[in-house]
Amino acid sequence: MKATRGGLHHAWVVLGALVVVMLLGSGLRAVFGVFIKPMEATFGWDRAALSGAAAISLLLLGAAGPIVGWLADQWGPRRVIFVSAILLGLGAMLSARVSALWQIYITCGVLMGLGAGGVGMSTGAALAARWFEARRGLVMGLVGGAMSAGQLVIVPLAVWFTLRYGWRQSFLYLGVLLLVIALPLTLLFIRDDPAQKGLKAYGAGQAARAGEPKAPPEGRTRVAAAMQVPAFWLLAGTFFICGYTSNGLVLTHLVPHAAEHGFSEIHAAQALGVMGAMNILGTVASGFICDRFGRKGPLAFYYGVRGLSLLFLLYVWNVPSLHIFAAIFGLNYISTVPPTTTLTANIFGRYSVGSLSGWIFFAHQVGAALGAAVGGWVFQSTGSYSWAFISAALLAFLAVPMALAINEAPVTRTPEPTPAPAGLPATAS
Repeated sequence: MKATRGGLHHAWVVLGALVVVMLLGSGLRAVFGVFIKPMEATFGWDRAALSGAAAISLLLLGAAGPIVGWLADQWGPRRVIFVSAILLGLGAMLSARVSALWQIYITCGVLMGLGAGGVGMSTGAALAARWFEARRGLVMGLVGGAMSAGQLVIVPLAVWFTLRYGWRQSFLYLGVLLLVIALPLTLLFIRDDPAQKGLKAYGAGQAARAGEPKAPPEGRTRVAAAMQVPAFWLLAGTFFICGYTSNGLVLTHLVPHAAEHGFSEIHAAQALGVMGAMNILGTVASGFICDRFGRKGPLAFYYGVRGLSLLFLLYVWNVPSLHIFAAIFGLNYISTVPPTTTLTANIFGRYSVGSLSGWIFFAHQVGAALGAAVGGWVFQSTGSYSWAFISAALLAFLAVPMALAINEAPVTRTPEPTPAPAGLPATAS
């Protein structure tokens, strides 16, 4: 098989299309916090009720992980991404028509949660692991950076749409935007496996760097077998804490928290923009660091910094300090993704990344759902988010020794055939 065509390996084309689709999908899923106060003003719903919709979305986003990860491993990531993008865009457009609380639970909670799960980390990691044998840390950093860039681009756009046209039109426009960009990109450029283009994975056959564990034999590690390995539970446990401290608590409640402390919606959106920009820098840098200096140490460091930044949030007093928090927190917001996903690929094998990352990501989203719900409950009970942020900081500190305890040795297993699945009908090569 040829390794390249025209000087550029097609893996980078696939990665580029994947990055754009994940950017749109993660950004659209992240906008719910922007709509909390406008929906409160429209319907009179309280913060806890709306936080419940966010919690359902985050929980289903995680619950979809094992399913879409298994589907990606068995049937190919391309089909999963295509169908999930349709579901996510449809959920956003239907959210523009809601008139009752249960409807927002269905549209934002169920449809958008499940759709976002299919264009999220489980399928993205599965696709990237198939196309890249070398530079996986950097590639996973770029995939994580796409999720961060979604927040950077789509959340401020949602704020602008909402202020100019209202929250209903904002939902509609964002849903349409996703569909008209993501669907053609998926059909035209994404392929499930290098073999479908007559290629090998990027870097296939290159010697491993000194000190790196030897890659395990190709094949799949079954979920039941992985669950017998302590590293699986440590990866899932630390990612649970990642979800609680980031997507669940901060992403859902930072905008209303800032508003309760006298910051305008524009200032809060600017802080999210700063956070998103630093997410990209931190996540790509994390992938670079993982490729060169290992994974456990950086992963532990990221959680330690996250805990300190959450404590700093309690003392934010003006716009510059809010932006300082956003910058510090943003640097390690998704920087945990490259070490977590590369550890999964290295320990359990690249054809197991979809299903196992799905379960690990499910733990992340259980934590995220709990964080979103706890934030709403704490605010409803105390009128402040302080204790919620303190709980998140303590969990982040707990993740430090958990990360250091991960054994990076590849699991021993019998290789099994992993034929490339058929994708959607190709419309262009």
